[in-house]
Amino acid sequence: MITETMLRQLWPHGDSKIPGLIAGIAAAAPTVFPKYGLMTDHVVAQAMAQFSHECGAGTEMTENTRYTAERAAQVWPNRFRDATDCYEKVGSYPGDPDFAGKLIDVVYGSRMGNRPGTHDGRTYIGRGLSQLTGRENYAKLGDKLGLDLINQPDLVNAPARALEVGVADFVMCGCLPWAEKDDTVEVTKHLNGGTVGLAERQQWLERWKKALATDTLAKPIQQPAPAPAKVHPKAVASAGVVVAGGAAAQQAHQAGASPTVVALIVAATIVAALVMWYAIHRRSSSNTGA
Repeated sequence: MITETMLRQLWPHGDSKIPGLIAGIAAAAPTVFPKYGLMTDHVVAQAMAQFSHECGAGTEMTENTRYTAERAAQVWPNRFRDATDCYEKVGSYPGDPDFAGKLIDVVYGSRMGNRPGTHDGRTYIGRGLSQLTGRENYAKLGDKLGLDLINQPDLVNAPARALEVGVADFVMCGCLPWAEKDDTVEVTKHLNGGTVGLAERQQWLERWKKALATDTLAKPIQQPAPAPAKVHPKAVASAGVVVAGGAAAQQAHQAGASPTVVALIVAATIVAALVMWYAIHRRSSSNTGA
């Protein structure tokens, strides 16, 4: 299982944007991974590799939407011919302080459950370990986790909840069966919708597998077997007399002896056992000076 030390080694700047993120993920890991069926190291490594790429190892927990009009035309060439066309279609102008918000409202509008003509685009941008995006996905995941992600979308980035949100999204996207098969390509397709950044995701996978394989903190400690209980010699000797007497009484009964004779044999056996116990006790006491 992942540890805080492991996270700090692989995500050295993981707390830079959200203080306490590393500790929050490490604290949740022992509960969250088994809860959602991530039971083996290679499956955990698959999830953490995807998260490492998606959120920039903790440094990009919220999607960067600070585009210029020129850059927007390059990123979405099917939407905008050039910067001028971009400004016109998003209802903006050079120097507009709200350009980024207007751009994302248009680009993400009418997609992933975002309502056209609203600010859903900028509200439900990518967040968290898995970069959850779109009103519909926030609503579905919020229902699953019992969180109001529609009205409080930043809960996705809360240190104490970040891992569960990411893992739950990973499972809801259908990644788990492919992670169990160690198929990084299919895991990426299901989480991302394509194979963007596949090479980096594979590099992260190798790093996480190595970290999990070499971690000794999570290995179970073998407990020594309990010592066998000691049997006192007095008990052994007395028990031997009782067994022998019992056998003699049974033989007498089978041979047709009267009940009185059998009772005498039993009584004699009890007396013999008590005498032997007393004799052994006297001997052991004299040897110890008691």
